[in-house]
Amino acid sequence: QVQLVESGGGMVQPGGSLRLSCVDFGGTFTSDAMSWVRQAPGKGLEWVASIGRIGGSPKYAEFVKGRFIISRDNTKSTLFLQMNNLSPEDTAMYYCARYFGSSWSVPTPSGQGTQVTVSS
Repeated sequence: QVQLVESGGGMVQPGGSLRLSCVDFGGTFTSDAMSWVRQAPGKGLEWVASIGRIGGSPKYAEFVKGRFIISRDNTKSTLFLQMNNLSPEDTAMYYCARYFGSSWSVPTPSGQGTQVTVSS
């Protein structure tokens, strides 16, 4: 049973923007801190950003600071990732995951992910 469903990915040129969404159908959204993680082709899972249960304490990986913004709407059980000034290095499958993460503790995703491709 899929509980986290990501959407919003696509192909964009360098410097462009995308907004990813993740809807939680599991019914526990407001109880969990949430994260975005990504996996580039041929690489392992990489933590991107996390946010607390009520939207506080956002944390970001160094490589997205100042470019990405994580947010959530608990009334809609939805997590967002606003991605600005995208570069080809951001090309990856993006997943949402439960719990707070970090560069050395990457939460495990359970959904199908949404593909982001940055190319000219």
